Amino acid sequence: MRLVRLRAPGGLENLKLVEENHPKPRPGELLVRIRASSLNFHDDLVVLGKIPCADGRIPMSDGAGEVIAVGDDVDEFKVADTVVSTFWPYWLGGEMTPATKRDIPGDSVDGYAREHVCMPAHAFTKAPAGYTHVEAATLTCAGVTAWRGLVVCGQVKPGDTVLILGTGGVSLFALQFAKAAGARVIATSSSEEKLESSSVSGPTPSLITRPCRTGARRQRI
Repeated sequence: MRLVRLRAPGGLENLKLVEENHPKPRPGELLVRIRASSLNFHDDLVVLGKIPCADGRIPMSDGAGEVIAVGDDVDEFKVADTVVSTFWPYWLGGEMTPATKRDIPGDSVDGYAREHVCMPAHAFTKAPAGYTHVEAATLTCAGVTAWRGLVVCGQVKPGDTVLILGTGGVSLFALQFAKAAGARVIATSSSEEKLESSSVSGPTPSLITRPCRTGARRQRI
């Protein structure tokens, strides 16, 4: 199978496409054919060496695909299930603890820049019905971050005003979640073209930010 490994100390020039043997699932594991992986800011930091990782790490924290083999003692998945990875494979419920904040794929353990991956079954969840692999792969990092910030921690509700910064993945998920909750959303960006993408859920009040000579920033509606 083909995969990408990152050689220390990082940098785009140290990404190496290699071929290695096909993995086989052990008890409690799934073998997944990865069909899509989404690029997040976190992945960029790892690849550029700004988040140190082991030499030879396989990058990319998000992956989606289909199950092609199931190890012993796995009951919740079957062959041909479409699945998406989880960012914190050991955070299965409740509040995060030091024990669950471990093993980030593409960071402290190998990620999803590969054709096939064997991971514990709890490192995956079933993809939403009707989603393509590409769509499902965007949920793990950006989608869950926005959901936890707005819904779990922020408890967004109708009538709230939500300010989103920029038009990156987390911001666009936040925009859609906030509008679905009945909140008023204001989007910001330095690019009018990028702000057009924020109209995906309907017209959105926006602020165009421009750098000032003083180093501060000014805004205009």
